Amino acid sequence: MPLIEADPAAGLYIHIPFCRAKCTYCDFNSFAGLEPLYGEYVRAVAQELESGPRAELRTVYIGGGTPTVLPLSDLSHLLEAARRGRPLPPGTEVTIEANPGTVDGAVLDGLLSLGVNRLSLGIQSFDDEELQLLGRIHTAAEALAAFQAARDAGLQNISLDLIFGLPGQDLDAWRASLDRALDLGPEHLSLYALSVEPGTRLAASIRQGELPRPDPDLAADMYELAEEACAAAGYQHYEISNWARQDGLRCEHNLIYWRNEAYVGVGAGAHSWARGQRWANVASPSAYVALISRGESPLASSEAIPPELEMGETMMMGLRLLDEGVPFERFRRRFGSDLRQRYAAEIDELDQLGLVEVDEERLRLAPRGRLLANQVFYRFLPL
Repeated sequence: MPLIEADPAAGLYIHIPFCRAKCTYCDFNSFAGLEPLYGEYVRAVAQELESGPRAELRTVYIGGGTPTVLPLSDLSHLLEAARRGRPLPPGTEVTIEANPGTVDGAVLDGLLSLGVNRLSLGIQSFDDEELQLLGRIHTAAEALAAFQAARDAGLQNISLDLIFGLPGQDLDAWRASLDRALDLGPEHLSLYALSVEPGTRLAASIRQGELPRPDPDLAADMYELAEEACAAAGYQHYEISNWARQDGLRCEHNLIYWRNEAYVGVGAGAHSWARGQRWANVASPSAYVALISRGESPLASSEAIPPELEMGETMMMGLRLLDEGVPFERFRRRFGSDLRQRYAAEIDELDQLGLVEVDEERLRLAPRGRLLANQVFYRFLPL
């Protein structure tokens, strides 16, 4: 893990590429039907962790896939390997993603005992027909039960994921799912517009005319509805797709990504970044296990990121943070130049279009820019 060696404090991401079933919309590096590989994979990830340098971790995030398909003993093994020789200050955010169909009271009690203090629960919808369309393995009732079980276990930082803009979904259906989520009072909400990715079952169904193509204008209306409903419920809209009840409940791990700071990824297909270098492991879980078992590096690619691109990516990611934006002083400390001078032409054009706001401290998206964010981001990337 050269990243931790390159940067003394980094976020740690552990990838679990296993699921009980592949969702129709999912193009992540995840696989169903690989249960015989679970034990070997966990041992390989622990070995990758243990072979890396020892340094302080800012956050730990176990994602997937569905990490909670693994037994608690395997998750314990991974967290022990992550902590071994690496300082983990009290209160460090330790997140795990979970599918409601894979957790119950006993599992959630166990996760809390392992030091997990933040749960990201992939609800996606509270409508059973929509859940079937998405290929989810749980019902709306099971999602509600999983949330309550997490509360009963003592988890005090729960994030819920929902998707909007589904084929055939109207504003009333989206409002119903969103209202149910808000009624539960989670500490955090991640609300994503559906992206129809090539190669997924959902894309094939739309291409073959079995499902209607999502309406981007309707999805924009759903996004604005979410902004209004979350604000009325007291949530802070701190990132384009993310809301938190207060500052201290923002996802600290994802803030590392959005600020383009150092993180290390372990496991099949995991990516890492630090100090001008980006690299990724092989995507295939079986190939990853084979390489680790032979004592070989699991790296599939690495590249040096020139300063011009790093600056552009820092702008692109940082502007996703709606109130924070990209602070001028932070940019100057990092790159030794004034953001306002470096991107004067771009900022002037975007300001004239009403897509960004500039004050004495920072550049950030204007409300109109949130719906046209990609039109803003590309202007900061080198041609």
